[in-house]
Amino acid sequence: MREATTIVRHAASTALACFLVAAALTAGPGAEPRAAMDDDKRPRLSLKASPNVSISPSRVVLTAELTGGANDYEELYCATVSWDWGDGTESESTGDCQPYEAGKSEIKRRFTVQHVFRAGAHKVAFRLKRNDKTVAAAVVTVQVQPGFEEGR
Repeated sequence: MREATTIVRHAASTALACFLVAAALTAGPGAEPRAAMDDDKRPRLSLKASPNVSISPSRVVLTAELTGGANDYEELYCATVSWDWGDGTESESTGDCQPYEAGKSEIKRRFTVQHVFRAGAHKVAFRLKRNDKTVAAAVVTVQVQPGFEEGR
C-alpha cells in the first residue's frame, strides 16, 4: 500500500511540473501571467474617515484614494461614484467625460466628501462602478457617540 501511495504522489507532482513548464512556454520567455500584469497596472483603492470616532452630530470628511498603478487604467476611467453612508442614505454621481484614449485619458485618483452622522456605528462603503458593475470598492467604519442633547 505504501508503494501505491508513493507512485500516486510522484505522478501528481510530475503532472504539476508538466503543467508549470507548459504554462511558462505558452507565456513566452520573461512573460508574466496576464492577471499578474493587470495587478501591476491596477491602482489600489483606500478609504479613510476623519475623525472616525466622534460625538453626535459629527461632520466627517471621507477620502477615497487610488494609489499606484497606471494613470490611464481604462476600467477606472470616468467611473460612477457611489457612497453608501451606513445610515440608510446613499448618493451617486457620474461625470461627463471624453471618450477613453489609452495613454492620454487619466483616472481621477482622489474623492473627498463631507457627511454629517448621528449616533451609531456607520459602515461607509465607497464604490466605483461601470455600467452598474462595481470595479473597485472600499469600506470604513465611523463610530459616533451620542451627543449631550441625544443623551437626555
